[in-house]
Amino acid sequence: MRIGIITPAPPRSRYGNRVTALRWAHLLRELGHHVSIAMAYEGEPYELLIALHARRSYPSALSFHREHPDRPLIVALTGTDLYRDLPRSRIAQRALELATRIVTLQPKAQDELRSRLHDKVRVIYQSVAAKPRHGLRSAGSQRPFDVCVIGHLRPVKDPFRAALAARRLPRGSGIRVLHLGGAMDEGMASRARAEMKVNPRYRWLGEQSRARVWRILARSALLVLSSKLEGGANVLSEAIVAGTPVLASHIAGSVGILGESYDGYFKVGDTQGLARLLARAERDPAFLARLRSDGARLKPLFDPARERKAWSRLIAECRRAGNARRGA
Repeated sequence: MRIGIITPAPPRSRYGNRVTALRWAHLLRELGHHVSIAMAYEGEPYELLIALHARRSYPSALSFHREHPDRPLIVALTGTDLYRDLPRSRIAQRALELATRIVTLQPKAQDELRSRLHDKVRVIYQSVAAKPRHGLRSAGSQRPFDVCVIGHLRPVKDPFRAALAARRLPRGSGIRVLHLGGAMDEGMASRARAEMKVNPRYRWLGEQSRARVWRILARSALLVLSSKLEGGANVLSEAIVAGTPVLASHIAGSVGILGESYDGYFKVGDTQGLARLLARAERDPAFLARLRSDGARLKPLFDPARERKAWSRLIAECRRAGNARRGA
């Protein structure tokens, strides 16, 4: 099947939407499909179109639907779609009306959609291929007690929350915050460098290879995910598969994966609340073990075979829907 993936992120972009498009293209090619990634639909003979980001990819979704009303259209929702655009953007809402199916990365995303759209929704968790942990230290035995933050320095990620929380820790704490991710502008880079000068617990490591990111994540005692919004953060999946406990801001995109009863939440922007959780995780092995155990129960959700099967079922559904339209 000829499949097009439309993402507004340019080819050299480091943003998550481009990374997601590349992941899905690789997976769909493994399933035997011919896949192209583009920033816009320009009349290519696709048999199915996947529009990543409802509002920004709406022109492409509309053009494809008008040219090929009998061909299936999948709209994949991002965190910006769900928690910023949909409540006020008519074109984002219109994209969902056009869609044959709607893909979300976690089940709570459906709560943001009109009830008449629920039958279209398919949840596909972003899988992670487990990597060997050979040579990694046990997180509980670490000194310093490394806490990683993984993500580009962007306001929506609230990237310095862990650094600010680390300033409030007791003098005897061994916590060290390791921040991996490139700065998206010079202002963010300057702030990270300034933070390192005044905060001995914080180290900004900048952009790193995926292999090194995994090594640091897997040997860290904790991951902090402090985002203001997420559609379903891939780094959360990676931490669960790596066996690294997570402290996360209490946002729908993370609650949809970790569950309502997870103990490792803090309010968005709550520096003192995060500091309390960091201190508790460092001094209370039972608390840390409980976070790790809660994550371990979720690990099967992120099995690559499960994601392949979900996409295979979805493509088959869309093919049947297209055939039904042509036969009508």
